[in-house]
Amino acid sequence: MVRALARVNLAAIERNADRIRRELDPRVMLCAVVNANGYGHGALPAARAALAGGASWLAVATAVEAAELRAAGIRTPILVMGAISYEELPLALAADADVVAWSESFVSELSAAAFVRDRPVRVHVKLDTGMGRLGTRVSADALAVAEEVSSRRSLELVGAMTHFATADDPDDDFMQVQLARFEPFVAELRRRHPGIVAHAANSGAVFSEPGSHFDLVRCGIALYGLDPMQESAQARGLEPALELTSYVAAVKAAAPGDSAGYGRRFEAHRDTCLATLPIGYADGIRRAFTNNLDVLISGRRHPLVGAVSMDNITVELGQEASVEPGVRATIIGRNGSEHQSAEDLAARIDTINYEIVCGISARVPREYHRDGVPA
Repeated sequence: MVRALARVNLAAIERNADRIRRELDPRVMLCAVVNANGYGHGALPAARAALAGGASWLAVATAVEAAELRAAGIRTPILVMGAISYEELPLALAADADVVAWSESFVSELSAAAFVRDRPVRVHVKLDTGMGRLGTRVSADALAVAEEVSSRRSLELVGAMTHFATADDPDDDFMQVQLARFEPFVAELRRRHPGIVAHAANSGAVFSEPGSHFDLVRCGIALYGLDPMQESAQARGLEPALELTSYVAAVKAAAPGDSAGYGRRFEAHRDTCLATLPIGYADGIRRAFTNNLDVLISGRRHPLVGAVSMDNITVELGQEASVEPGVRATIIGRNGSEHQSAEDLAARIDTINYEIVCGISARVPREYHRDGVPA
């Protein structure tokens, strides 16, 4: 019996990609974002499912992630969105990845590294319209970077991009400010270099602002059936693709005064039964869930009690417990008539669904299926 298991429905990812495609003009391309091991779902299986569902690009954060996809036989365009050091450039170039530039010094390094290639490196220029991380804030500087790229025989200018800071907040209009900064930059770049691919929209923007779609959208969280607005994925026609389960390893009675876990963070005040599940913070069950989570067992909700430890959690079954060791316990997903989502977990500890699924550690095996049929 597996102590903890993440089951991923690849058919749901494929349908989510198709659902996102239906939100777009047919001319707009879908780029599936699969960094961070496919948001915890598995980068390669998720990439293949997204491509089957209508994605035509992939995006990652690092050169290593791009190289892993290429080594597995992926041939579609792959965009490395994050910063790449000079030492990492050979790996990105060997993976034939598109890269992002925002400074002329990086363009020089890139051009030198690419000089021995038999084809130019594809480059996207980034304008920081308000995210405040990577990219230059000055449109004229970004245009100068684009011209520098265009002037190098070993490089090919293919894209212009930005990233939204508040697309997941329907009450914040800053995305419109960012759009107003990006649109004239794109217009001027298109005037100088017709045919470039402009892209800005993340999952939140796909659903909230059609004017942000441009030529390509970069979708991550929605692809996995999770809501970018931290509300209801199902209300947007998305299917959560991942369930996280463990099992009841032991059941024992507890009398008033008996405690459970490090620090005695739970003390029984009545006769009750406790179940121990072999899953803990080393698997991705954050310690912040101490005395602050439900676990679904035999179609009922039971409270997690005591401190989350590295390898175990404890659940109170109550006085009328009839649960036996070996019974499945669900942390994310459906169990009988009960359901608990990544958004539910995130709300418990004031975080976001991204962190919940990305935090499921590598020691939790991933099992892949398509609507229940092993993949």
